[in-house]
Amino acid sequence: MVPLRDEWDSQPSARKGRSMPRYTRFTRLLASTAMLSVLLGGCAGGGGGAQLPPASFVALQEGPGEEYVIGPLDDLTIFVWRNPELGASVQVRPDGRITTPLITDMPAVGKTPSMLAEDIKLQLSQYIQEPIVSVIVNKFSGTFSQQVRIVGATGKPASIPYRANMTLLDAMIAVGGLSEYAAGNKARLVRFDKQTGLQKEYGVRIGDLLRKGDTRANVMLMPGDVIIIPESTF
Repeated sequence: MVPLRDEWDSQPSARKGRSMPRYTRFTRLLASTAMLSVLLGGCAGGGGGAQLPPASFVALQEGPGEEYVIGPLDDLTIFVWRNPELGASVQVRPDGRITTPLITDMPAVGKTPSMLAEDIKLQLSQYIQEPIVSVIVNKFSGTFSQQVRIVGATGKPASIPYRANMTLLDAMIAVGGLSEYAAGNKARLVRFDKQTGLQKEYGVRIGDLLRKGDTRANVMLMPGDVIIIPESTF
């Protein structure tokens, strides 16, 4: 008895324009599914966005940061040489202004201490000759553009004043680390680029930094950074 041949094999001329065999379609479907799983697995492995270069736990060379800008609720001491009665200890009001002897409602927010001292000097020049003014910041809050804000699944979400050479580790210590259900390796750092005027997002691996001690996961922070830490979905 002659074995039956598959219709696909017995009619070569009929192959054109017809669909591929069932087993070929199944093989390609398996390959596509495997590739999709690899891509999804890669995306789920860490935080989205570009990566920042690692930073050491202690700066190799400490240096000054950007000049401090006075913010609402900062405590200031204003000293006028040889005229102590014209000085004062004041807190910047929520509206960003201060009042001192002979000066009413002077804008202070957004100025450096030296800029504010110069403005006070110009106002006092109407009453005394060549005043010498100094402004000392005693309690720092800073403007939002100089704070580092940490929100989401952390011990205590907060806005903390930026200080020179601050790293991701410093900020996480200040807010009590990650919460129990935090997805630390999916955290994002949002940074405003002053040169381009655009906002950029970077992936940060806080879980590896705090729970595994991975030094490569520590990065330098900049004034105005926002760190967003999601919760795990399972």
